[in-house]
Amino acid sequence: MATLKFKAKSPFEENDGRRHDVTDYKYQNYTENVSAQNKTGAPVNVAIFGLGRAGSIHLANIKANPRVNLKYIVEANTSIWDNITQHWNLKGVTFVEPKDADIVYNDENLQACFICTPTFTHEEFILGSLQGGKAVFGEKPISQDPDGTKRCYEKAAEVGKPLFCAFNRRFDPSFSSVQQKVRQGVLGHVQRVKTVSRDSPLPSMAYLKISGGIFHDCAVHDIDLITWILGEYPSEVYVAANAQIPEIAAIDDHDNVAITLKFKSGTIAMIDICRFAAYGYDQRLEVFGHSGMLDVKNDSPNKTEYSGVGETVEAPMYYSFPSRHQDGYKRELDHFLDVIQKGEKMSVTDRMTAAVSKVADACEESAKSGAPVKLSWTPEEIPEDYVML
Repeated sequence: MATLKFKAKSPFEENDGRRHDVTDYKYQNYTENVSAQNKTGAPVNVAIFGLGRAGSIHLANIKANPRVNLKYIVEANTSIWDNITQHWNLKGVTFVEPKDADIVYNDENLQACFICTPTFTHEEFILGSLQGGKAVFGEKPISQDPDGTKRCYEKAAEVGKPLFCAFNRRFDPSFSSVQQKVRQGVLGHVQRVKTVSRDSPLPSMAYLKISGGIFHDCAVHDIDLITWILGEYPSEVYVAANAQIPEIAAIDDHDNVAITLKFKSGTIAMIDICRFAAYGYDQRLEVFGHSGMLDVKNDSPNKTEYSGVGETVEAPMYYSFPSRHQDGYKRELDHFLDVIQKGEKMSVTDRMTAAVSKVADACEESAKSGAPVKLSWTPEEIPEDYVML
């Protein structure tokens, strides 16, 4: 055979130097589990506030993580306590009603609280946890208004405990890879960023009424992702928005939104948001620069492809956020634990959280007025590693 001269040596002869790529975080987790060498010390004792959509996700990840010990669940719906206990085999976990949350705050052996309750309760539980000397993992937003967010971060600084706002998309393996490559200059100067975030399934009206509206519930994720990738905040936003669903129009919210962000660096970003996509949870990202493009496509539960007469069928994309962002939720938990146990620098800071809310407010204003809204920034608002032009 003509290619015989290219035959390589036996892989056993040159196998010692081969290692897994740094992007294969799942294999890294496997090696740590195999070695069974706990380098982080005793597990972190935690409490979860709320077992709704987000709380249930965090409960599953906490139960699966050997670095965490769940001590309390604060949940107003007492009718689910027994089922939750049986389903998760919660031996030694104490259930507490919100009115008795002082039991959690006053436990000196508790290190952290996860706040996953409805938005209007966040500030109360965050301040109580911080006052009790606990680190806090908070679902976004930290508070319903900027003053409340400021109070929470001021309390965190006063007591010297981390307050982490969970923008989970930063921890998605594909999205975080894009951010790293952009910051390394792989694309040169970025000219355009596009995100698509179309929700599935359609949220319940009960949830939509307390969600805080599409800009602070949904758009904040895209705003945070784009500005984190670029390391810059926009100087102008323009929004076209309406409600295609009558029930959403009736509560004065939107379900069909297009956002344009203009940056002083010359970059233009576009966000496509919809409350309901019948075909699945549509999550895409594209970053275009002088030297190339980075593209994150929709993911699916498996990569099976059927080919038949006149058709090729792939597995459908993920149905909703708990499955699509499962890896991101696990990785953000590990990051929070690294902050507590290893003193790692927190990746989402008070300035980042406040800036995203400021941009979301401007988007809301533009949607109402139908006009562009300009934004100005002071050095005190710009996080470390971000630029102000």
